[in-house]
Amino acid sequence: MAWIGFLMFCVVIAVLLTGYPVALCLAGTALIFALIGTLAGVFDPVFLDTMPNRIFGIMSNVTLIAVPLFVFMGVTLERARIAEDLLETLSMLMGRLRGGLGIAVILVGMLMAASTGIVGATVITMGLLSLPTMLKRGYDPAVATGTITAAGTLGQIIPPSIVLVLLGDVLSSAYQQAQLSQGVFKPETVSVGDLFMGALLPGLLLVAMYIIYLLVTAWLKPASMPAWNTEDTKKVSATELTLRILKALLPALVLILTVLGSIIMGFATPTEAAGVGALGALLLASARGEMTLSRLFDIARSTTRFTSMVFLILLGASMFSLVFRGYGGDVAIQEFLTALPGGKVTALLVVMAVMFLMGFVLDFIEITFVIVPIVGPALLAMGVDPVWLGIMIAINLQTSFLTPPFGFALFYLRGVAPPEVQTLDIYRGAMPFVAIQILALIIIALWPPLATWLPGYF
Repeated sequence: MAWIGFLMFCVVIAVLLTGYPVALCLAGTALIFALIGTLAGVFDPVFLDTMPNRIFGIMSNVTLIAVPLFVFMGVTLERARIAEDLLETLSMLMGRLRGGLGIAVILVGMLMAASTGIVGATVITMGLLSLPTMLKRGYDPAVATGTITAAGTLGQIIPPSIVLVLLGDVLSSAYQQAQLSQGVFKPETVSVGDLFMGALLPGLLLVAMYIIYLLVTAWLKPASMPAWNTEDTKKVSATELTLRILKALLPALVLILTVLGSIIMGFATPTEAAGVGALGALLLASARGEMTLSRLFDIARSTTRFTSMVFLILLGASMFSLVFRGYGGDVAIQEFLTALPGGKVTALLVVMAVMFLMGFVLDFIEITFVIVPIVGPALLAMGVDPVWLGIMIAINLQTSFLTPPFGFALFYLRGVAPPEVQTLDIYRGAMPFVAIQILALIIIALWPPLATWLPGYF
């Protein structure tokens, strides 16, 4: 009956394309297939009896508490206009450098990614703040939009990322399941903190590659990235500029380093660090005079809305994976990947290709909750390092969300871009950054210590 599991997967993809809510698509498809299978005598309804335990497991999962806390931290920093101040200050600092504004956008995107961890929020914020300025200063629309979408997708890989929190929880279960299937009854664990540490060097590598590309483009095509004409604005003294940089950069940087440092050094779990980050963001916004009661309610509503969506999808995905396993789909996937010629290398290539294509129609939450639990145990049972696999998945999805014509990040920017920016410009601008991400994937695949050294050291 494993073919029914494959049919389930195809049906749920088709239903998702109709625009129906993801959580209801997953749960509804699973229940319909379970009902038909029960009536036909090919599905054991006992599988559904474990669903209440799964729900309780989600409710009592301490790791997942980090999700609303990190979301609250990111939304608060976004509402506090920190990105706006950072962009303005860094633009002044690097304005005389050809391509300096583009580099400023990448750096602010990196800091926003480390504070929000949500791709859509970062792309929209950076698009609203920087795209009009870049176009006004004569940047080629393709270069401007490509830079913004690439900077926005850094939220996938720069910790503390919501993607890594969810991936860490799912990979931890998959890793234990893989070890138990191999007869290891005292399985090792992989934590969200391990993924945070593993993502740090690859994330910085991507930022460095982006900046190098912008510098090379500015050198080869100077007309596409003109330097800032200082006569367009008042001249600022070095002392005043230094003070503005410290005021804009230091508070956010201290908060981010405190959160990540406490996790890396082992002083706090990701959930505890997320609590510190949420409180720190609230205090920072209050100190800047950007926090009012109405704004606090708005932040709380945004956080609740996003968190509710995540957990509702998680419940729907749990129901889907339960019925999928009831039809033997997980066993069929494992046998298929194991039987591929070339061993784990071919299996990894197939899984990464499927995830890349799924990224065109599914968000990272659905892919994390639906696909990773299915393929994760099989890959990990082949000896794949769980931290390295998590980082490869995160960058792979980041690449998918940036790839024309279906990348989510491109749609987000199209929604806030001015009418004079054509969709083709956005596509042209994204392609070089897609090539950079693929190159980064190849580098990490050939040199896994980029992802595994830091977690192993600490």
